Amino acid sequence: MNIALIIAGGVGQRMGQSIPKQFISIYDKPIIVYTLEAFQKHPSIDKICVVCVEGWHDVLRAYAKQFGITKLDIICNGGSTGQESIYNGLKSLEGVANDKDIIVVHDAIRPMVSSDIISDCIQTAEKHGNAVAVIPCQEAMMVSKDDISANGSYPRHQLKRTQTPQAMKYGLFMKMHEKALSMGITSSVATCTMIIETGGVVYYSQGSEKNVKLTTPDDVDIFKALLRVREEGHK
Repeated sequence: MNIALIIAGGVGQRMGQSIPKQFISIYDKPIIVYTLEAFQKHPSIDKICVVCVEGWHDVLRAYAKQFGITKLDIICNGGSTGQESIYNGLKSLEGVANDKDIIVVHDAIRPMVSSDIISDCIQTAEKHGNAVAVIPCQEAMMVSKDDISANGSYPRHQLKRTQTPQAMKYGLFMKMHEKALSMGITSSVATCTMIIETGGVVYYSQGSEKNVKLTTPDDVDIFKALLRVREEGHK
């Protein structure tokens, strides 16, 4: 079984809105619904679990009913950190997922994730135990000690920019989080960083420049443009 674990526990202060950014409507549809639709439509996703900001569970269920998100199975509260939110989601799957099931963690605010990206993430995790969507680093990377100047650079061919989805087999995921806590790791940036911090190896899966994370108003403008292009392509 493959389970999508959608992380929607943040409030998104950088967006400058009075509601959590994942619930902002774009063309009469909340951002989180675009994300859920990508996993709803994917034939390899069996269930969806959402880690949701407290107080918005009923709103989410109403949207799921309105937009036909029938795979939504579990909603749980987020934590004070991203790490805690993912762990809350994993614990909510106890008794639902078995150790070999693939858990596909994805940001609610990456609504342009494609079917190909989801498929490659699942396949890579099945083969290697984990998968992290990445894209090449195209920019020149400078090294700075004072944040205002640089006296060195880092070879960009050695760098990858990570995205979500990031997937692991459920048993490995739980063991990694428990190991991290035993090591005093409580605010790892993402699943990929926790894998490294706990002594593991990250395996790359397919990402895309279009798989944009909506954290600022500028990102929303990009998302709207991508939606318009997608709609034109469907005509």
